[in-house]
Amino acid sequence: GSWFFLLLLLPRKKPNSSRCMALFSRGRYGYSAGADDTPAWKFSQVFGDRGGQEIAAEDVISAGDFCHTGEFFATGDRGGRVVIFKRTSQKDPTSFNFFSEFQSHEPEFDYLKSMEIEERIAQIVWLRRKHAAHMLLTTNDRTIKLWKVYENHTTGVTELNEHTPGCCDHLTDMSQVHMPRSMILETRMDAKCKRIFANGHSYNINSISMSRDDETFISADDLRINLWNIETADQSFNIVDRKPAHMEELNEVITTAQCHPEHSQIFMYSTSKGVTRLCDTRAAALCDEHARLYQDRPSGPHLPAGFFQDLLSSVTDAKFSHDGRYFAVRDYLSVKVWDTMMEKRPLEIHKVHEHLRPLLPSLYDQDALFDRFQVNFSHNSSEIITGSYSNQFRIFDRTSKRDTVFEASHKAVGYPDHTLVPIHLLQGSAPPARVENPVLGEVYVNDLDFNQKVLLPLWHPHEPILAIAAVNNLFIFCQEEAV
Repeated sequence: GSWFFLLLLLPRKKPNSSRCMALFSRGRYGYSAGADDTPAWKFSQVFGDRGGQEIAAEDVISAGDFCHTGEFFATGDRGGRVVIFKRTSQKDPTSFNFFSEFQSHEPEFDYLKSMEIEERIAQIVWLRRKHAAHMLLTTNDRTIKLWKVYENHTTGVTELNEHTPGCCDHLTDMSQVHMPRSMILETRMDAKCKRIFANGHSYNINSISMSRDDETFISADDLRINLWNIETADQSFNIVDRKPAHMEELNEVITTAQCHPEHSQIFMYSTSKGVTRLCDTRAAALCDEHARLYQDRPSGPHLPAGFFQDLLSSVTDAKFSHDGRYFAVRDYLSVKVWDTMMEKRPLEIHKVHEHLRPLLPSLYDQDALFDRFQVNFSHNSSEIITGSYSNQFRIFDRTSKRDTVFEASHKAVGYPDHTLVPIHLLQGSAPPARVENPVLGEVYVNDLDFNQKVLLPLWHPHEPILAIAAVNNLFIFCQEEAV
């Protein structure tokens, strides 16, 4: 019953937030000693092109994910490639090196619908490591693949006995005879596709998520959510079906879905109407009836009118906190944090693009209102990170309500260990005096570059380390050590 669902979501023991913050400040990383107590983030490294040249469409990063330990992270691009990076050492936890690369997807053609299927990687999900090899799921718009990344050793026989005619005729010392050895001559990383989960969706896949049992995962498209077993590629079970009897009646589509991090029977999905539904597969095999429904119904004079209201309320991403008690929902204008036990209203509302309201008609003409910005919790769930335009990203502190904006670009990070300067957004355009002599950290709204955007900000699962995907570059930032 519903009481059992409530019992599962209640935390076993309420954490001591003051103690957690004290332990965090005494660790390797901490807050800067600035007057406003703003955390200082320093630049560590960047992968990608230096800039100053035309960006190829296939090089744009479209997906990424840290593994559960944080030792590896993977990125996927619009060219169907997956690149894996590995942490250099525990002594330098913010340094990552190239580990492996493979071609995950190729362009396809749907002959029944006469449409091309791009090779763009839509999402990457790591499986928990159970053996020496690494396993991860990748998907484009239609096909999900399970990949195994492993070390492939090239061996050879060494220490052979040299044989020439008559060399052993007078051999008296057997110590001169060597036993041949098989040794590893070369080690390289290989990737092998173990399974292909195809023909499960008629519409574009927008998200995949691994269940906590490490045996099943869900995949969601615009109208349906399927449940797969990792060992069975030719069969899936439909657990959510929102396709109406007549397509003319369609007024809501699924935009994202995620499994609960602690309970394998619970998952959530969000829609284009700004609604998030929490479902329990134990209640029914087909979860058309939700267990919880979360929808913010704002009121006030600043509401967007009519057409724009539908676009702005559409959820682009939703993520559970690490303990599963809370979840964050990103729409175009804001990030909303919900308590899973409270359906009435969101616990927190963090404004992201409120300064862009006067530009909504122009943004619609540029298709910017359809950008899918993602959101992530910090390693201790005390902060939230999301992206914006001009390669900016925002970090919200849930305790102090501090909103800090930074920029991930080559001009913002001049050299290693460079500390990021917080950005102050100002309305209007820069006056002539500011154009000639710009002030560091000042950015005017009308001067934002809507082609340069951070859609994918990643936060390390256990440490204050950021991986920010800015178009075709990947920036690594870490929090400055406590002074």
